[in-house]
Amino acid sequence: MANSQRRNSIEPYPLRFLRNLARSREIATVFLNHGFGDLIERLGLRRYLQWGRRLISRKTREVPPELTTAARIRLALQDLGPTFVKFGQVLSTRPDLIPVELVEELEKLQEDVPPFEGETARTLIEQELGRPVSELFARFDDEPMAAGSLAQVHRAVRPDGAEIVLKVRRPNVIRELERDLSLMAEVAELLERHILEIRVFDPVGLVNHFTRTIRREVNFQREARSMDEMRKLFQDDDRLYVPEVFHDMSTEALLAMEYIDGYRLDDPDEVCAAGLDPHVIAIRGANIFMRQAFEFGFFHGDPHPGNMRLRPDGRIALLDYGMMGYLASDKREQLVDLFLAIVRNNVDRATAVVLEMGNPAQSVETVMLRADIQDFIETYYGVQLEQLRIGPLLSDFVNILASHGLRCPADLMLLIRAIVTLEGVGRKLDPEFNLAAELAPFIERVVRQRYDPKRIAERAIADIRELYNATHDLPLHLGKTLQKLSEDDLRIHLEHQGLDKLITEFDRSSNRIVIGMITSAILLASAMVIRVTAGGSLWITVPAFVLSSLLGVWLIIGILRSGRL
Repeated sequence: MANSQRRNSIEPYPLRFLRNLARSREIATVFLNHGFGDLIERLGLRRYLQWGRRLISRKTREVPPELTTAARIRLALQDLGPTFVKFGQVLSTRPDLIPVELVEELEKLQEDVPPFEGETARTLIEQELGRPVSELFARFDDEPMAAGSLAQVHRAVRPDGAEIVLKVRRPNVIRELERDLSLMAEVAELLERHILEIRVFDPVGLVNHFTRTIRREVNFQREARSMDEMRKLFQDDDRLYVPEVFHDMSTEALLAMEYIDGYRLDDPDEVCAAGLDPHVIAIRGANIFMRQAFEFGFFHGDPHPGNMRLRPDGRIALLDYGMMGYLASDKREQLVDLFLAIVRNNVDRATAVVLEMGNPAQSVETVMLRADIQDFIETYYGVQLEQLRIGPLLSDFVNILASHGLRCPADLMLLIRAIVTLEGVGRKLDPEFNLAAELAPFIERVVRQRYDPKRIAERAIADIRELYNATHDLPLHLGKTLQKLSEDDLRIHLEHQGLDKLITEFDRSSNRIVIGMITSAILLASAMVIRVTAGGSLWITVPAFVLSSLLGVWLIIGILRSGRL
């Protein structure tokens, strides 16, 4: 991956794009078929895909008029395959960046990937572990338990009798993933460069966020470390069960973990039949997650029912640690400050917190923002704790960010989405479940820690150290600046934006002028030769007339195809 990143950082755009020309044409075909031909034109891809467009233009189909733009985007991502489907799924978790109607469409994306053969899985396992499957396991099931775009899961039994599951990465997935990520990055850069109105959605930032997320998820050694870290954090808490990882059978492309059998948490009848209280289990799950997020700042990013199992002893087991969130202490405190401002009906403080949390993509109208936050607080202020629903509250908060062009930090957005999902799971178990009541003690704990004398002293020392370092470095930086001024070597770097298309048009126009001048010169020269020689030099004049005619026709065709006369 490092080599791929280094190569992408130094290759010029045309070479990088042409390196994956077959896939580029496929992407262009899909977007043309879904009615995005104008986008291809505006991105300036025609000069690289001109031949491909002539081939694929016959395959384009009419787009049903009833389909919205959001629906066409979803269908295009679906046609482009697993990497783009996952990209759409990640986009659906960012309602602070993309329109609500697009979020709702992308939430419909489902991975529909057929499993690969059990024999292929055996071969991959043997390549990773260097021994035959028959020696490694007492039993191996060729039929996978589940299959996704990155990997599929097989059950097996170790020689010591331990039941395990093997998460096997798909063959060639890294090469295909890196190819698509490279193309996504290029398209995102083109979108920002050529389509001004789309910059507010930060396409480059979205692709970078997706790249980090997917590379974490495809590295199973990282997932194994996350499981070990979570087990260590909860070693004194018997409410959470983290499956054991078998490191002797795990690599970057293979993860071996303990097989977990249990009940799904979205079926209260099954929980009751097991002799367990759904209300208690809902509270237990909420406390586990709140401790992860607000005490450790390290939380499971996808706590949906498929990733949780209830063991017969009442412990909750979390599965699939590929998507983990990290929340720094300052972000935790900002979220706590927001809740406190709502409870205390403090509009000014809530506005300040929102501006601290959000990264503005455009100039923010503070007066309008304050008015929206006041309406937001009035909606929830005075609501009894047992009636307050955290999910809608956080969703409304994200809508405020989106409407004012404020981008929520990725991990904070992941936490908000996880909390919304968790509240839904808790209410399926117990319709009377109240996440706010479970959240309150953790908010109080964060506030108490903020005013703990020891912590105040530590922060003061850290601030003094930072101030000392800045003061120490100031004379050095000032001296360098003055030296450059004295040597007339002070330079200001300016970056032009949006001039690439203008330069291209200048080049094209100058080329046409040159061709026109050459054509005219050949015609005039030929006419003069005919007049002087009285038609005796046809072997010179006829080819000259033919050449000038061809150049003229070529020039006219080029002008007509450009759509500009």
